[in-house]
Amino acid sequence: MRYLLTVFFILLCVSAFAQSDWLTLREDTTLKNKYSYAFVNHKGDTVLRLDTAKYTVCFTDTMQHFAVVGFKKKHGWFAIDRNEKVLFEVYNASRGEPSPDELREGLIRIVDNKGRIGFANARGQVVIMQQFEAATSFYRGKAIVGKSCREVLWGGNAHAHDGDKHYTIDCKQAGYINKKGQVLKMGNFTFEQMQKQIGWKSEFDVM
Repeated sequence: MRYLLTVFFILLCVSAFAQSDWLTLREDTTLKNKYSYAFVNHKGDTVLRLDTAKYTVCFTDTMQHFAVVGFKKKHGWFAIDRNEKVLFEVYNASRGEPSPDELREGLIRIVDNKGRIGFANARGQVVIMQQFEAATSFYRGKAIVGKSCREVLWGGNAHAHDGDKHYTIDCKQAGYINKKGQVLKMGNFTFEQMQKQIGWKSEFDVM
């Protein structure tokens, strides 16, 4: 009995520490404050302020190891730690609108300056180097990847002059990887065929 109580106490302490390690975003929408975004700890103390002269937006509501932000002088979205060090560029999931990727199964998609996709973990560590032309998020330990890819205007040339354009990715080859970044299968498949083969589902499919 004493042993069980000790284990319970340890788990309770670990849980409390984990919760206290998170920071919560407070946003000033008045535009009168130099720091429109601030992260506070569980005591209400401000731990991190984001200067509006440097940042345009913050997408992260609760921060443990990194927050996803936009810079005034940089194109794209970036993960920063609590010291405002840039960790990596975050993949934008929907071209033409601000849609930075989010953690799924503990991993988030990242890109390099050539647009190649890799993955980082929840601690902000790059665990799969940027190397894929196209990649989905992970579902049940697998992500679909593509080779020889190109962007295709959704709806064809009839929408070429639309103000609001949407694109899809067309790849000559598709396959899938595990969380170690190992390519387990690659061939002359479409993303849809590979999705059916491995039972992959998007975030919207499982909602």
